[in-house]
Amino acid sequence: MASRRPADLCRSWLFLEGADEAVLRRAPQSGADVLIQELEDFTPPRLRPKARALAPDLYAAWRAAGRVVAVRVNPLDQDGMDDLAAVMRGRPDIVALPKVAGPHDVVRLDEEVARFERDYGIPEGSTALLPNIESARALVQAGAIAAASRRTIGCLLASEDLVADLGAERSREGSELAYCRQRFIVECRAAGVVAVDCPYTFSDAVGLERETRWARRLGYVAKSLVDPAHAAVVNGVLTPGRDEVDRAREIVAVFEAARERGGGRVELEGALVEMPAYSNAKRLIARGEALQAFER
Repeated sequence: MASRRPADLCRSWLFLEGADEAVLRRAPQSGADVLIQELEDFTPPRLRPKARALAPDLYAAWRAAGRVVAVRVNPLDQDGMDDLAAVMRGRPDIVALPKVAGPHDVVRLDEEVARFERDYGIPEGSTALLPNIESARALVQAGAIAAASRRTIGCLLASEDLVADLGAERSREGSELAYCRQRFIVECRAAGVVAVDCPYTFSDAVGLERETRWARRLGYVAKSLVDPAHAAVVNGVLTPGRDEVDRAREIVAVFEAARERGGGRVELEGALVEMPAYSNAKRLIARGEALQAFER
């Protein structure tokens, strides 16, 4: 069996209607790296029993298709415990929790997931967590939330609930979330977890590409999605292109040659290449090679 794609190589995180079996079964065709059965906002309460019943077979099918399997349960003081009791039988790779208010929510989720791992014979500690940051209160605690459990492999920034909490106005160009997205990646990077960018909730591919490129310039390597058609665009933007890799190899070569001559930096086409640029170039090459290995 192929190894599971690690979190830092998961570019596209796709939320799917939790009870729509046709949509769920087609999901691997989207090409998204992570498929998320969404049991909260995308699944009305009356349909949650149906969604939970689908989980074990569905997750097996997703896993067989080479996807990372995730589920977003409801807050634990609502329907979340019923969600967990059912979906943990399917052994999801990642459990996402919405409306996280602080580290205590993550600690409780960790404890409950651990209990179900023991009850269902799942290897201890194998289920990762993805806290969702959806409010100002959570954003200013993002670092502490990310560090609350060793299971946490990333945090996800939600757009619509955050905009509502701020009393902001949602726009296609997204300036109302610019500071939040900048702060969020700093908090996640400092905590050593993957920062999953908020979804682009409009349909146009041009706007999606523009927003994803902006996120990549900030340092994001992962983005959430609510439309399966968006996966190809996100994967394309967040995968180093051949020209980028070639340029990075050139930077590495000229810098190393300069170092051999005793220099600490070198000029390349009018730009000074110093150690940070060299390190970034090596990082880009390594990421491109790692992603390519999962595309074979």
